[in-house]
Amino acid sequence: MDAANSDARRERGLALAKAKGKRIKPIADGKYLVPSATENAGGYVVDATARQCSCPDYESRGLPCKHVFAVEYVREEITAANGEKIVTEAVRITYAQNWPAYNRAQCEEKSVVQTLLRGLCDGIAQPEQSKGRPRLPLGDVIYGSAMKVYGTMSGRRSTTDLRACEAAGLVERAAHYNSVFRYMERPDMLPLLSALVDESAKPLRAIESQFAQDGTGFATMTYVRWFDYRYGEEKKCQRWVKLHAMVGTLTNVVTAAVVTESNVNDSPMFPELVERTAANGFDMAEVSADKAYLGHANLAVVEKVGGVPYVPFKSNSTGTGSPAMERMFHLYSLNRADFNAHYHRRSNVESTFSAIKRKFGGAVRSKLPAAQFNEVLLKCLCHNLTVLVHSIHELGIEPKFWQPTAPKAVGT
Repeated sequence: MDAANSDARRERGLALAKAKGKRIKPIADGKYLVPSATENAGGYVVDATARQCSCPDYESRGLPCKHVFAVEYVREEITAANGEKIVTEAVRITYAQNWPAYNRAQCEEKSVVQTLLRGLCDGIAQPEQSKGRPRLPLGDVIYGSAMKVYGTMSGRRSTTDLRACEAAGLVERAAHYNSVFRYMERPDMLPLLSALVDESAKPLRAIESQFAQDGTGFATMTYVRWFDYRYGEEKKCQRWVKLHAMVGTLTNVVTAAVVTESNVNDSPMFPELVERTAANGFDMAEVSADKAYLGHANLAVVEKVGGVPYVPFKSNSTGTGSPAMERMFHLYSLNRADFNAHYHRRSNVESTFSAIKRKFGGAVRSKLPAAQFNEVLLKCLCHNLTVLVHSIHELGIEPKFWQPTAPKAVGT
């Protein structure tokens, strides 16, 4: 390490701490949001324990930058008589609601969501066309579909909003509501919408390291009917679809999502969502889930990506089997209080599902199964965009989409 360069960055870190120390915000688990030294908006995430930063200087050099040094200047580590390390902070840690930032985010949400959605849709490749009338840009159709779900109105009533977006230059041409319906009914839209959900969560990968998974149902407007010969009458039940989601417990962002029929079990969906979240560049320090996800393969996949699984054991569990199962059983049995402190982060996934349903509806309007699946994924996408809006105002992030994801080494 070049001593001169280190001293220069240390000096710039001290200047940053003096100038903007009050704006250095603790996030969670030793991570801090440090404002940019040159810009009035934006900032970087610093892991004080690992001495890592999300800024370009650290990414190119792999050595402590001025943001790391700035955090160290506002922290002080004291060794107690018993040898325990105690960290005191010049920055006061508080979990009170930042009402001014919250109010700004609420007031500006729709316009910022429209801008962020445009940035996402700009990364959608237009399919090649060899004949026929020129098609609408696929990105514009997806944009219209997402704005329809965001506005919680029918396709026809969403037309005014889409025309306003066209007038603002956010779309080349507002998609007709029939075009929106037609594309939402296409099964081949599912992989694309899943990728958009993943991409919309990536700007928070420097912040989220603790995750929770669960499933929830969305009612449909279709019914299954049959004739009950025993009672001699026709019966029916409402059909519903199931969302399986991995959620970051700090911001409640959905990092990966899969939609299935209602009779699909939760546990088999766990490995895919863990691996997708890790592949998107998230550092998965821990993953919590309820007893339905307890299984050797599920625990092993979390350890494979470098995380610790927190899944409670059933009353008849013995803890024997795979090494991952045995390790978790010892922690669960011998240190239940510490285990529960991590496991109870799982409640955040319930909060996420509640927020999605309150904002964008607990039922889907679409009639066909493929359209229903696509509509649920669009709800997740709209939720993630609103999370980004709040993160812009409360954490000072500057979302950028379609950035390359650096490969990460994972445990075996």
